[in-house]
Amino acid sequence: MTRQLLESTMRVSTPLIFAALGGMFSERSGVINIALEGMMLIGAFGAAVITYVTHSPWLGLGGGMAAGALLAAVFALCVIWLRANQIVAGTAINMLALGLTPFACKILYDVTGQTPAIPLAERFQSAPLFLSWIMVGLCWLWLKYMPSGLWVSFAGEHPEALDAAGICVNRVRWAAVLMSGALAGLGGASLSVYLSSSFSRDMTAGRGFMALAALIFGKWRPVPTALACLLFGFAEAVQFRLQGVSLWGGKPLPVQFIQILPYVITILVLAGFVGRSRPPKAAGTVFRRA
Repeated sequence: MTRQLLESTMRVSTPLIFAALGGMFSERSGVINIALEGMMLIGAFGAAVITYVTHSPWLGLGGGMAAGALLAAVFALCVIWLRANQIVAGTAINMLALGLTPFACKILYDVTGQTPAIPLAERFQSAPLFLSWIMVGLCWLWLKYMPSGLWVSFAGEHPEALDAAGICVNRVRWAAVLMSGALAGLGGASLSVYLSSSFSRDMTAGRGFMALAALIFGKWRPVPTALACLLFGFAEAVQFRLQGVSLWGGKPLPVQFIQILPYVITILVLAGFVGRSRPPKAAGTVFRRA
């Protein structure tokens, strides 16, 4: 029982880790990215379609990343080039993904609910789980030791200093937002070709916002953020196990009550830690050269 719960925790936390790492790049560069939900959703759709057509989950993973990066490019165009409000633009991107995926599904498959099922042999069994923790290690090393990783941190903390050093701040932010979209798309792809067998409408179910909460809980650092994702994954794994189980010899708790458990924990984490976490100093601000 304990082993099954741990395995389930690791599996369901995988999409959250990818999305939270993506959000970390964007926000450490100074761009608040609440569009992770939409980028995950479009990534899940792209991965399901490409995998179904090519019969290759790896190509599907690449398609999910490309779809997420494409949507991130639209977001970056709005907030960096056109200098739109980052919260408003992020909300619009989420709404766009919500409407775009069933529309594309209707065009391709004449249904709006879900894409065709992918056979078990053409889906991932465990690769995304290992890839997610490799990404955590790589992100930690890159942000801590690589010059380009330090540029991202400076773009969010001291953009004027980065500009004075001759580095284009907006170019760094563009790269960070595109990486954010690619990783969020990877998280969505994990949903459709790893945890599920197809794309279904609104299948992210708020995981993009849970990734944002994990990001705040982890104080915009890779390892603590991944551990926070594990906490949310544990809550989700527990709610799967509790469905239909009689507690204390009585009737099983209503399924709807158990299903809100991960979201209740997310709210509690945000309520308890959001005030103690300090975002990057320049997060949410438009950079203009003096």
